[in-house]
Amino acid sequence: MRILGIETSCDETGLAIYDTERGLLADRLHSQTQLHNDYGGVVPELASRDHILRLLPLIDEVLMQAQLTRRDLDGIAYTEGPGLIGALLTGATLAKTLAWTLNVPALGVHHLEGHLLAPLLETPSPAFPFVALIVSGGHSLLMDVQGVGRYELLGDTLDDAAGEAFDKTAKLLGLPYPGGPALAQLAQSGVAGAFKFSRPLTDRPTLDFSFSGLKTQVMLAIKAQGDDRSRDADIARGFEDAVVDTLVWKCQRALHRSQRSRLVVAGGVGANKRLRERLLALPQCDVYFPRPAFCTDNGAMIALAGALRLSAGQREDSIIRATPRRELASLLPPAKVGDD
Repeated sequence: MRILGIETSCDETGLAIYDTERGLLADRLHSQTQLHNDYGGVVPELASRDHILRLLPLIDEVLMQAQLTRRDLDGIAYTEGPGLIGALLTGATLAKTLAWTLNVPALGVHHLEGHLLAPLLETPSPAFPFVALIVSGGHSLLMDVQGVGRYELLGDTLDDAAGEAFDKTAKLLGLPYPGGPALAQLAQSGVAGAFKFSRPLTDRPTLDFSFSGLKTQVMLAIKAQGDDRSRDADIARGFEDAVVDTLVWKCQRALHRSQRSRLVVAGGVGANKRLRERLLALPQCDVYFPRPAFCTDNGAMIALAGALRLSAGQREDSIIRATPRRELASLLPPAKVGDD
């Protein structure tokens, strides 16, 4: 099956075509970073309008790259949620309309399932079962994954997710949007141990995450410096080390509890170099990452997730759906999902 994937959950417009026999055929992405930069964060209305402008040209681009026409598509997968409601509706509306005109199925995909399965785009790819760490701007969670749609939640975000804490801390340091990559770059010149921040919830048996208190500690450290900003890089390094240590510790405990030997890491924070180095050094564990371009939001992961479900026979009706909030653990395997 050749599946067109449409990702419009937030501030990236992602399009891709995945073939269940040949793999990824084409991938295109438009980032709205410059559009939202002046506001220091995503403006939902502007995001929705930009998706409308970009979708059709990007579809033409991926079809040209794959040397296909619209009539060569066997199905369409789109991000149903979670995400910004307006942004989700742009992708969902186009997907359903295009599927109706082509007489092919359209299927809504859970955004986090796309991230979770993104490492399957790589070679070698992980075999089931495995533990998955999904770390992004809105989510930090650990899942025990036995197969597509067979997910057990091990740990979740209690307040600020890791990516959100990166962005907010970067803003405190006066760094440009998007803050996470800018903070990681600044931390490279910082001295390890110059600032020692807490590792949230690592003194408890829980696998949940909480980074709001860590962000507050950084804010107090910045205020204590007054007008002297010469130690910003040390503060950034101290913050990054605290987040990475916390994530690594939680992953180790999740692997031990679930008795797994494979770990999948996905989401925007999964591109962090220090986190990758630490996790790859874990003993007796095979660790899998998607390429950095597929850690952030993209159409390839949606096309893949949709292809796996559509090829297994999952279908849905023609109603346009957008679900801003939905738990990943609520999904069912495709074999257990009948026609709506």
